[in-house]
Amino acid sequence: MIYCCQEHTELALDVMVDEYEKAPTIEKLKGETRPCEYCQNEAEYVVAN
Repeated sequence: MIYCCQEHTELALDVMVDEYEKAPTIEKLKGETRPCEYCQNEAEYVVAN
């Protein structure tokens, strides 16, 4: 799973596709506050397989 902000969603998608070779799911975070794994801004999405 990759937690990311709006700006880094495309990067997270690319990383997941490269790593797992299949399309990941993207879900909007609700009620959670976590930092983006790329810039430390507040994450808005979780990208997972």
